[in-house]
Amino acid sequence: MASLLELAHEILHHIFIQVEPADLAAISATCKTLQSYVTSNRLLFKELYLQHLVNQALRAYISFGLPTQDDPAAGSPDGDPHYIERLKEVVKLQKLLETSDDETKQAHISFVTSATSSLLATANPDPHVSRNVQFLHSRFQEPRNKDSFLSRSTLFIRATESTSQLTKEERQFSAKLHSLYGTKIDNVSRSCNSPTFPYARSVVYDIRGYTDNNLWGPFLDESGEEWGGGLIVDWEKVEAIMVVLGHNMRHFSEHHGVDIVWDTPFAGMTGDRMEAAKWRGDGMNLVKEPGLDLQQVDPYNIHGTWRRVVCFLDYNDFYLFNFSTDIPRAEPRDPIHREEAIRLITMKLYPTKIEAPGPNDNPALPVVHFRGSSHSMHPSWDPNANSAIRGTVRLTPEGEVRWTTISVFHGEERWKSEGIQVGGLRSSRGVIGTWFDKDYDDQGPCGPTAFWKLSDTIEQSKPRQTVSFGYLSL
Repeated sequence: MASLLELAHEILHHIFIQVEPADLAAISATCKTLQSYVTSNRLLFKELYLQHLVNQALRAYISFGLPTQDDPAAGSPDGDPHYIERLKEVVKLQKLLETSDDETKQAHISFVTSATSSLLATANPDPHVSRNVQFLHSRFQEPRNKDSFLSRSTLFIRATESTSQLTKEERQFSAKLHSLYGTKIDNVSRSCNSPTFPYARSVVYDIRGYTDNNLWGPFLDESGEEWGGGLIVDWEKVEAIMVVLGHNMRHFSEHHGVDIVWDTPFAGMTGDRMEAAKWRGDGMNLVKEPGLDLQQVDPYNIHGTWRRVVCFLDYNDFYLFNFSTDIPRAEPRDPIHREEAIRLITMKLYPTKIEAPGPNDNPALPVVHFRGSSHSMHPSWDPNANSAIRGTVRLTPEGEVRWTTISVFHGEERWKSEGIQVGGLRSSRGVIGTWFDKDYDDQGPCGPTAFWKLSDTIEQSKPRQTVSFGYLSL
């Protein structure tokens, strides 16, 4: 009988694709022959990667030219992913999520965030069949991982009245992981037995957190024009907004049965990114084609019907919270236990113009302008029930999808919002952000908002606009 080392490489290949990816290291350590066979066997790594993690969107995602935290095609002359590095990354992530050593987990929170984001960005759009999502879902269900990775932001530190050894940047990583994971984790994490939403409210409604540098949106103060327009997402603000909206919508849903987009872990974190591939290279040439339909070339998939949620405090409560006590800028305000009002809104949006990205935008995708209507699902006597709406969608320098909306009542601009699309381009998780007075009134009001797509269609929609020459416009 032939020994293992005497077998043809084709037979070895069929044997080794049956092993667990984590066992490849042990196999390559047995002898120099197997080390040589395994170490640079790109086809073996590729088959194992695709077998364990269905990754249908990976090649397309790379071809978009979009920035990624870990580009698997870097250095690959044929543009195909470096499956060797990708599989090693997944094995490392798996070991970190399965270890019982909390210190080791927290020491690698940056890597876990990057690897998780990468798996979500390249997952099958259908979460029910995506092995990437299933892999993450099953492991982040573990209380130890929720405790070590999802509940280490400032929000949880305040709620538990504890201290943290994590840096500000690492707390941002934890908040991002929680925002990607979604859903409520109060009373699930071992470290948090207190509700977080009163503390999240104190973040969302603190007018001091709305500045010119962060454009009054969910961005860090190290952003805005002063920093060359390089907007950086404040994931701790995004997390706080998600917690507040999730709490209010659960309470609302008890009586009205509204679905909550954040209540299934990692749901909606993938989207149909295939359409954006057309913008690779000099994509703006697309808009010069005569008679082209805006909807056909809009990379953000704006056209359709959207559901929006807006929450706000009674203005007397808002004013007392912000202006009754003067405290140092760096000191957080007390938690808010007052209940908020909630409004559900239906938006019907359509793109109106596509233009080249500006100097402060990411050049990978264009800026798309849109218009539409906004109708409250609540009584029409509400003075803010119905409005026209317009806005823009663009890519930030760090690769996040930024939405700006302006609500127009009787021809007058009134409210503005800034948000980011959690999960990236075309993610069905939707946009999370803030609303505020269009004049940036330092007396407020302001608050949280989110919106997500319900349908690609618009009932009695405005006829599609076409291009006659130059660029896409009304």
